[in-house]
Amino acid sequence: MSSPSLATLGAIRHDWTLPEVEALFALPLMDLLFHAQRVHREHHEANTVQMSTLLSIKTGACPEDCAYCPQSVRYDTGLTREALMEVAAVRESALRAREAGATRFCMGAAYRSPKPKDLEVIAQMIREVRALGMETCATLGMLSPQQAKELKEAGLDYYNHNLDTSPEFYGEIISTRTYQDRLDTLEAVRAADLKVCCGGILGMGESPTDRAALLLTLANLPEHPESVPINQLVQVEGTPLAGTAPLDPFEFVRAIAVARLLMPRSHVRLSAGRQGMSDEMQALCFMAGANSIFYGEKLLTTGNPDVERDRQLLARLGLRAEARTEHERHHERTGAPARAAGGCGCAHPHTHAETAA
Repeated sequence: MSSPSLATLGAIRHDWTLPEVEALFALPLMDLLFHAQRVHREHHEANTVQMSTLLSIKTGACPEDCAYCPQSVRYDTGLTREALMEVAAVRESALRAREAGATRFCMGAAYRSPKPKDLEVIAQMIREVRALGMETCATLGMLSPQQAKELKEAGLDYYNHNLDTSPEFYGEIISTRTYQDRLDTLEAVRAADLKVCCGGILGMGESPTDRAALLLTLANLPEHPESVPINQLVQVEGTPLAGTAPLDPFEFVRAIAVARLLMPRSHVRLSAGRQGMSDEMQALCFMAGANSIFYGEKLLTTGNPDVERDRQLLARLGLRAEARTEHERHHERTGAPARAAGGCGCAHPHTHAETAA
């Protein structure tokens, strides 16, 4: 098995091979964690965690057949369908998230792709959230290049569109859109100068090679995703993946560490499935280079550790929230208003740069 030089780990590459990635997975766990933490500290401030909140702004009735998803119209999971939220309600949720310590607010809608009239409303949501000084992220399914441009013009910072799994295993999980469809959306997002949030789900019955191939695909994109969410499958009764054998926790930790080594500058996020992780497992994930979490009681339609538990865990580990965005700190320093629907109106550039990376 071809193995990369351990001394060169941390270099930004887009030419990884599958044997190289599998060799990283095969390292003794303590060696893997050591190198992942070393590389992490070369590119990120130690002992900091980015705090994000995710809100489902439109729930259920999705026409896709993703085998893990309780929002698919094809599965009976007892989920209550909800129409697109009102803009004011989204703004209030974002304000509560900011007061709880979140610096990025993500909005998710169960679409195959958004309709024009819905996209207009979502654009207004983005403007309102950004006016609060928070970074904005959306996940709305597939986007055309024009839709990506419209979201950029509204002030969106990040777009989430996961690859889910390896190209080889993908057909076992979803049939209603192709892997290339996902890559095309990522290309449209990049062309619109949006930042990319892209990762996958582990524990769906994939092989170790599939996990390596997923991370390989992400690492060999023309640009690494700025955020890489690594999800652990949340099994929901009524979905085809309910009853799947759980993934060994150490294999999940290995994937976090390998993601950190392959994409050194990215934020690697513990996403879905954290509610089922022990504090000790989460601590190992942070050691492996995870430096972002979703913060709050609900992650779209499944549970998430509550805010107080997260605060206690981070305090026990000596971790702190990553610095707020430059835009948000500008408002704190100057007391400038952040209320206008079309943006806050302040003179500070709205780059929402992550200052701790």
